[in-house]
Amino acid sequence: MRADIRQLKSFNRGKKATHNSGDGYKTLSTRNFWNMAGLRIIINFKFPIIQTRNPVKVSIMNYQRWSFPCSSARLFTGMALSIFLLISVPLGAEDDTSRTTTPVSLEMFGDGIHHWKLEHEIDYPRYDPSEFVKIADNLLQYQNEDGGWPKNIDWLGKLDADSLLSSYTERYRRSTFDNRNTYPQIEYLAKVYTRTGFDRFKDATRRGIEYVLGRQHANGGWRGWDVDAITFNDDVMTGIMNLLLDISLEKSFYSWLDDSTRSNVDTALEQAIDVTLECQIEVNGMKTVWCQQHDHETYEPVKGRSYELPSKTAWESTSVVEFLMRLPEPSQRVIHSVEAAIAWFEKSRIRGIKVKEVTRIMDGEEQRDRIVMEDASAPPIWARYYEVETNRPFFCRRSGEKVYSLQEVNHERRIGYDWYGYWPQELLEKQYPAWREKHDLPD
Repeated sequence: MRADIRQLKSFNRGKKATHNSGDGYKTLSTRNFWNMAGLRIIINFKFPIIQTRNPVKVSIMNYQRWSFPCSSARLFTGMALSIFLLISVPLGAEDDTSRTTTPVSLEMFGDGIHHWKLEHEIDYPRYDPSEFVKIADNLLQYQNEDGGWPKNIDWLGKLDADSLLSSYTERYRRSTFDNRNTYPQIEYLAKVYTRTGFDRFKDATRRGIEYVLGRQHANGGWRGWDVDAITFNDDVMTGIMNLLLDISLEKSFYSWLDDSTRSNVDTALEQAIDVTLECQIEVNGMKTVWCQQHDHETYEPVKGRSYELPSKTAWESTSVVEFLMRLPEPSQRVIHSVEAAIAWFEKSRIRGIKVKEVTRIMDGEEQRDRIVMEDASAPPIWARYYEVETNRPFFCRRSGEKVYSLQEVNHERRIGYDWYGYWPQELLEKQYPAWREKHDLPD
């Protein structure tokens, strides 16, 4: 994949985003800040004698204008006013920014916050999404020494971080990529730094990136939470690869990163793409899709949790293909991988059924349930798992027993896991045709 990474390096190289953060906000520099404030202070310091250009002019928010000739008393009056403004204006600007500016997207935090709410039925105050500086500071409270973050926390919650973390076991305080974690914090902090210029967010972003690079296995993969294997479940691999790709493509909110970091990111991304392609399951000489987890050495599908058996999986494989289609100049190996996965999605769609949420009496009380119904007009649907050799859809009890209908799954797992879904639908109908057209691929 070295050719792919060389192409990435040249793609958008040199387009420094000093003018725009990628989400409609200008990058904030010291000069830009004072220009926006309408403030002009022209003071020339020479040690040990202080001199000024005559006269010193100060305009504040374009409302008033004072002129100080270079007499001693007025010089020091002007100096004092200038120092006051230099101290007070940025502090006020930070507060105003956190209250009034359009939010930074919180979409990638959804999975972690969802899991938090499943475990905590308490009321507590939360930051408004527009208070992105305060939310970013909240992230800093939970960042571990290694640069990563623990999972399943409400990042908008006004909670005492020390008390919360002290209530966790040592395992749950560890940094992890599980439940779409750590790479969302890095992106959020990078965007807030780009908007504000506050160094604490830059430093935290850099530490997060160093954590990601440091946790990569020699084979190019990253592990999840449940098993030490190359993990596509919960978007571990694809989430990290999208982060690295954004850096390689010089997305504006990463434009400030140094060349050494970029070089390390390019190397890590090259290795990750290579191992992803190695993991694509081959059956009878034909490439298909991916499992949730793959062995570090053989790249074979492996078991995750008790009910996550080796398989071909539709959901996680959709995310892999979507990532591969982001590569701006895909190699023939990448193109072949995408085409093979698309062929499998087409082959493996299930017609004539739909999954319906129902309420029924179980164990003497009304409970939510899911059932599979026949419906000739239903759109195609995919199972979460397919047997590697036969491609037969299957399901699993929490005990690890494989079954072949949703109704055979115990109730807790039947309603608590996504066994069917429409994950590749948009990929097949919109993204894939657009990708082929973009790269002018022959029919």
